[in-house]
Amino acid sequence: MMHILPPGKSAVRIQELAQDVLMFVGDQVESVATAFVNGDQVLLVDALGSEEDAAWLREVLQGQMGKRVRLVAATHFMSDHICGMTLFPEALTLAHRHHRHAFLSQNRPVASFYRDPDIVFDNFAMRWGRHQLRFLYNPGKTMDHMSVDVPTADLVCVGDNIVGNIVYLSRSDPALQRAAIGRIQQFGRSRVVGGHIGVFDAPVLGNALHYLRRMEEIVVDIRLRATPAEATPLIATIRLEECIASGVVPTAFEREWHGHNLTSIVAQSIFSLDAVLAAREQAA
Repeated sequence: MMHILPPGKSAVRIQELAQDVLMFVGDQVESVATAFVNGDQVLLVDALGSEEDAAWLREVLQGQMGKRVRLVAATHFMSDHICGMTLFPEALTLAHRHHRHAFLSQNRPVASFYRDPDIVFDNFAMRWGRHQLRFLYNPGKTMDHMSVDVPTADLVCVGDNIVGNIVYLSRSDPALQRAAIGRIQQFGRSRVVGGHIGVFDAPVLGNALHYLRRMEEIVVDIRLRATPAEATPLIATIRLEECIASGVVPTAFEREWHGHNLTSIVAQSIFSLDAVLAAREQAA
């Protein structure tokens, strides 16, 4: 079946990850939804980031493919990943028990996208068609983050614990992010479905850790040798090429969110504690 894409939306796309697994990438911040198809029923992991993108997702799944969405699971409860929940009123919704913490911690929560989950959990597994989905609590970017490990499809859905080959630092604890990515690596899957951009090969996890480590090293060094007033312009000019892993060609999306990281580092004093701890260690 040919799936019609919305006119003028260059970012949207559908990619088949397996014969019964489809990935949808929306136009709004390239947010990702992954559909696991079991006969005429669908389990969705995440639900895109705008009403228009979510309506396209519903039209493809229900209008064109004749499927029924039975469950929508959120890797984390931020507005740019849960928009479609309200468009599938008959579907059960699933989220981690800390979902409200994540929703309220956003810079710009959209209340109209919020829907109380029908099922809240810490960890559990379920069978969907031929696939086993393991919903595993993995706090990192937010306190409610979960990873959806699918060994039968050799993939894991990780939400915003990575953003392509980098991470997004706003409102997060870098140490938690580092630990979360490390746990994902331990699953040993060859494909990683991010919360944005699309699907990646497993080395993307190491690339994201490299970026996080280099950002911390550079920012801590700046904070140790410069006054707060001097540090601000120095942080603002950190180039992505100084942080990205060797051999990685950054996408426009990664460049954009690296810029957001630099703004957040200054506004939220990210890595300030790490600089204090490093100074204390040097003085010891």
